[in-house]
Amino acid sequence: MKIWLFLSLLLLGTRCFGNVAITTTSLPNDTVGSAYSAAIKASGGCTPYRWAISSGTLPAGITAKASSTTTSFNLTGTPKTAATYSFTVKVTACGGGTSQIAYKVVIQATANHVVDLNWQASRSSGVAGYNVYRSPDGASWKKINASLIASTLYSDSTVANSSTYFYAATAVNISGQESSKTSAIKVVIP
Repeated sequence: MKIWLFLSLLLLGTRCFGNVAITTTSLPNDTVGSAYSAAIKASGGCTPYRWAISSGTLPAGITAKASSTTTSFNLTGTPKTAATYSFTVKVTACGGGTSQIAYKVVIQATANHVVDLNWQASRSSGVAGYNVYRSPDGASWKKINASLIASTLYSDSTVANSSTYFYAATAVNISGQESSKTSAIKVVIP
């Protein structure tokens, strides 16, 4: 066997049979009746991945399904019962490598806290603001309001205990050009 063929097979084996690792370390909490969405992601090894709940149970009303690329395990639904749920998620790569991690998700009956945020519109002519927040898992920024506003007081009653949220604001001129986000405000809910 030629050395280059041997090295190619060795590298292929390393890539396919390398370790898979779940990279999502925590999941957001929620309240009963609120839409829930979270993604547990993994990397390494080779795809397709197989996902499973290896112990415990998901919150009542939440289901789990692998993404089309199998690189994430998506949790969606509407929580039905207030409780603390503990469960372990396991991923298996096509080469047989596995990774698992335990999660705890608290579903509250109602919001125990309200975060009140105030932003003033820009003093520049023709500028209004969008309010945005960072999702509890820190993965993305989302717009709170769909249309332009002048100034706002925003109450977020969907916050859950034992979670950290980040809020920011942007400004949009009359031509629809959006400014950079303000510095984030960190809100820790005990």
